[in-house]
Amino acid sequence: MSTTVSRSAIITGGAQGMGEAIALRLAQEGVNIVVFDIKGKETQLEGVIKQVEAKGSKGFFFVGDVTIEKDIQDVIAKTVEKFGSLDIMVANAGILAMKPITECTPEDFNRVFGINTLGVMLCYKHAALQMIKQGRGGRLIGASSIGGKQGMAEASLYCSSKFAIRGITQAAALELKAHNITVNAYAPGVIQTPMIAHPDDAKNGGLGSTVLANPNLRQGTTSASPSVVGELVAYLCKPEAFFVNGQTITIDGGTYFD
Repeated sequence: MSTTVSRSAIITGGAQGMGEAIALRLAQEGVNIVVFDIKGKETQLEGVIKQVEAKGSKGFFFVGDVTIEKDIQDVIAKTVEKFGSLDIMVANAGILAMKPITECTPEDFNRVFGINTLGVMLCYKHAALQMIKQGRGGRLIGASSIGGKQGMAEASLYCSSKFAIRGITQAAALELKAHNITVNAYAPGVIQTPMIAHPDDAKNGGLGSTVLANPNLRQGTTSASPSVVGELVAYLCKPEAFFVNGQTITIDGGTYFD
C-alpha cells in the first residue's frame, strides 16, 4: 500500500474503548475514519468523529449491526462513495460473556458467536471483496483475546468465539495473500474499557479492579489503556508491516505466552 495515497478505515465497535482508541490512533496517521456501532451510541460516535477531525483527518459514523450482512455492505459502500476506497477494516466489535458451561443456552451461543465471530467473518468477507476490486491491497484486522489463546473458567462461549477468530484470520490470510491483503488479529489481555466495568469497582480500587481480582485469571495479571491496542493496530496498518500475516498477536503484559 502506498503512503502517498489517501487511505480509509472502518472500525466496528468504534464508539468507545479499544475501537475509539484505534480510530484516533489511525487518524494520527492521516487515515480517513469511519466508526461503526449499534443504535443508541450516536452521541458517543459523534464525539469520536469530532476527535478524529481535531487531528486533521476526515470521518463519519455509521449505525448498524455487525451480524447483519447488509449493514456491513452498506457501510463499505458509503465509505467508498465518500472517500474513494476502503483500505483498512478493523473488525473490533465484540461482547464479553461470563457464564458456566452448565448454564449456557443455544440463545447465548448464537448471540456471542453472532457478534464476536460472524461479525468478523462478514467484515473480512466484504472488505476483501472491495479491496480485491480496488487492486491495491489492504489490511484486515480482527479482535481476538487472551481468551482466544487459553480457555478461562466460566467463559466457554466467549473463549471459543475468540479462538475462532484465529482460525478465520489464518485461513483468510492464505486466501488473500495473492491480492496483497494481509489479515491479522490482536489478542488483548485486560484493557481498561467499559467492558471490564463491574458494580463493585468503586470499593475494590477502580475500573477493572473486580475483574483483576477474579481467581480465574493468572496471578499478577495487570491492565492497560486502550491506547496500547491502538498502537499495535496502527503498526499492522503501516506499509512496513506487509511481512506480518496470519498472526494473532498477544498484547497482555506477559500474562500468557504463546
